[in-house]
Amino acid sequence: MSSVIDQAVQARLIAITPRSRVIPASLHYDRADPFAVTLVFPPVASLDGVEVAWTFGRDLLAEGLREPAGAGDVQIWPSGSEAVVVEFHTAVGMAVVQFDGQDLRSFLDRSYGIVAEGDEARHLDVEADLAALLREA
Repeated sequence: MSSVIDQAVQARLIAITPRSRVIPASLHYDRADPFAVTLVFPPVASLDGVEVAWTFGRDLLAEGLREPAGAGDVQIWPSGSEAVVVEFHTAVGMAVVQFDGQDLRSFLDRSYGIVAEGDEARHLDVEADLAALLREA
């Protein structure tokens, strides 16, 4: 079984103007970083033409599918019966995107097939991570 998941999804960028637009995105999960998921927006989706990647807790995504979650740079909440909103904050602004909740649930379920919920710590290689940190110091 693969230890990495990459799943293409569509996001709807919510704009202040009446026009929102559909943008491509992809979700990424890797057993090597079992607590995290990464949401990647390709260059065509960003204002400055550069790929943008946000990494945040898998548990934040799971909680945000059920109820408002997050108090930092990434906040997630259900919107209606089928959509999920993700809000990203930076020092220079914010972006609000909407996803089909089923796409996010499917991705999350697939990630649990690689590393079960609550079993993340067993997949950490603390010794290798510590050795890498010491090499960089």
